[in-house]
Order: sequence, then C-alpha cells, then structure tokens
Amino acid sequence: MQHGFLVVDKQPGMTSHDVVSVARRSLGTRKVGHAGTLDPMATGILVLGFNNGTRLLQYITDGDKDYLATIVLGSATVTDDSQGQVINTTDASHISDQQIEDEIAKMRGTILQRPSSVSAVKIDGERAYNRVRSGEDVVLPAREVTISSLEILQIRRMGSAIEVDIHVTCSAGTFIRAIARDCGAALGVGGHLNSLRRTRIAGFGLERAVTLDQLKSKDFETLDIADVARSTFAVREIALDEKIELSFGRALVANPDNNIYAGIDSSNQLIALLQNVDGKAKPIAVFASAN
Repeated sequence: MQHGFLVVDKQPGMTSHDVVSVARRSLGTRKVGHAGTLDPMATGILVLGFNNGTRLLQYITDGDKDYLATIVLGSATVTDDSQGQVINTTDASHISDQQIEDEIAKMRGTILQRPSSVSAVKIDGERAYNRVRSGEDVVLPAREVTISSLEILQIRRMGSAIEVDIHVTCSAGTFIRAIARDCGAALGVGGHLNSLRRTRIAGFGLERAVTLDQLKSKDFETLDIADVARSTFAVREIALDEKIELSFGRALVANPDNNIYAGIDSSNQLIALLQNVDGKAKPIAVFASAN
C-alpha cells in the first residue's frame, strides 16, 4: 500500500472536503485527509495526506502559512467576507493610505485575534458556522496568533470603497477575514475579505501543486511520506537493531534535543516519529514493522 502526500491548488466554490472526495477516487483509498481548511471562496494550497500520510497532517497544519488577499473597506458582512450578507455600508473615500498603513501595522507581531463567527472553530463540539446558520449570535473569544509579515501590496480607490491587496505570513490559527474585519472596524468604515489565496503551508508551495483537472485525470505524482518527513522534522538515521526496538514500541537513546525527530532507515523508509521523554527517545508514532 502506498503512503504519501499530494498538494492541490484548490479552486473557488469548492469545500476542502470536496477536494478530499475527488482525491479518494483518484488515489483509490478512503483514508485521505487535509491540512488546514480553506473556505469555499478561497483558492490555493491544500495539502492532502493519504493512508499513513494522514498521521503527519497535524504537524503540517501547525506550520506557518502565506496568503495573498484583498480587503474591501467601506462595508461589513455577517461572515467577514464577500459571501455573506452586508450588514452596513459606509463611505470610506476619506480614509487616507497612511491611516490604512497605521492600522495594518498594529496587527503585525503576536496579537490577540477574535476568530470569525462563521469559522470552523468548535464550540461544545459544534462548528461555529453551524451555530450561526441556525440563527445563534456567536462571538468567539480572542486568541493569540503571530503575524510575522503583513504587507500592503496595492491600494485601489473604487468610489466610496477602498480595496487593499495584502500579503500575509502567519501562524496556524490566524484568520485573514479577521484582519479585514478588524482593519475596517478600527477605521470606522467596516471591512470584509473579497479574495483569498493560500500560496504556502509549511514547506509546501504552489510549485508542487496540481490542478483539480490533473487530480481527476490522475495526472500527478505523489510525494513520498519519508521525503515529507525529512522536510518537516529533524532526521535521525535508524539502524536495523533500532528499527526492531521501535517496532515493539520501545524507546531509544535520547535525541540531541527535545524536538520531534523523524526516524528514517538507510532505505529511506519512515520508521517512527521520536521525541524525548524521561531521558529517552520515545516513539510517538510507528510507521514500519521490524519486517
């Protein structure tokens, strides 16, 4: 059985689960998952793991991400993006470029950000967006995120509205819609997200992505699970005797530090993920047997 990854350039109008459904048919397996949900309006990088690859997806999801986005100043929506009902409209033509830059600057670094009410964040086991759709007024608590880079690419004045193109590099859990909402609110004119494209997640960029048509026609090459592990974690070379120990779930001599290491043998087979516990390198996930 093959185990690995596939990077897809998602089209607008599809959910992340829609892409997973197509991949299941093309890969011939039900065991397919994705790292980092993209809204239907969004495009760009969606990393798929299949079979044992799904066990590494959580680590890829935790990686930082790059986005290109367009903010519209002058109107706010119930969903903080262009797909939602407009709840107020204000003439934003008096807002200067410097005012926009000043508010954007306040969002750089480690900040507290309140997720959009229609996000996939769970409240008592139910997605926030399902609660909103059922008529509930949902306000999620703010949480700490890191926006390491937030740059304005272009400002366009469209009558009473303003469009702002931005490039964002941020930690997992950051909501780009919230950047648009909060910028508009701070300027007193309202704001929402008009477009969103993810160009990178962890070590996966658009240069490795396939289109949906390629996915459907099986015109693609998958990424090997060991190669992805090498690009995600520090690597520890595993000898045969260590492979046997790991297959029984036994710990090895400690790693050089407390980071997670990918244990890979001489044939480039991912054996286990290892992390130091009580002075030993403990297998936190085992991928290969002694055979």
